[in-house]
Amino acid sequence: MLVHSVVVPGSGRLSWTVLGEDDTAVVPVDRFLAYLTDIGRSPNTVKAYAHDLKDFWGFLGVRGLDWREARLDDVGEFVAWLQLPPAGRSGVVSVLPLVVAQVTAATVNRKLAAVSAFYAYHARNGAEVGDLLALWKTGGRGGWKPFLHHVSKGKSYRGRAISLKVPQKVPRILTVSETQAVLDACTRLRDRFFFALLHETGLFSVCRSRR
Repeated sequence: MLVHSVVVPGSGRLSWTVLGEDDTAVVPVDRFLAYLTDIGRSPNTVKAYAHDLKDFWGFLGVRGLDWREARLDDVGEFVAWLQLPPAGRSGVVSVLPLVVAQVTAATVNRKLAAVSAFYAYHARNGAEVGDLLALWKTGGRGGWKPFLHHVSKGKSYRGRAISLKVPQKVPRILTVSETQAVLDACTRLRDRFFFALLHETGLFSVCRSRR
């Protein structure tokens, strides 16, 4: 499968599509990507969605699944499949449990968001895709209640059923030489005092990590 750029007829806008093994566009994916282009999503965003859905379509092909018949359990297997090396994804070789995951949790969540948006789009357009990633929940008595439930009481809440926990990044503390280099680069005493204060109070590393 291949992600390929296309030019939208009439407008000349750049978009992207996914080509199948027969070098023709995967119609359900192509319609969704065209919709994203029509509503003004950037070409880079459409390209990212195209790559994510290419991976999902590759998974469906390996499993022999029709996209309209995939269910929540299949999406769980997709998450595990994404973390396999290429040879393991194709089923050519067995993968040992100790093999390091090939993609990060944040990348998996991004791909899940793309798949969820894809199914939500087709569900709104009448496709029978089942209750896959987008679940509607209400905060009933004794049940789960979403944030600000008291404001939207009784209304449905939409959220993805699957997501991986993304580990928090710990800010890196600057070395003495790095701190000194910053201080030496200051041309004003006020700036030098400000950065020295940040360093002494431990805030400089936090500011640097979130920049």
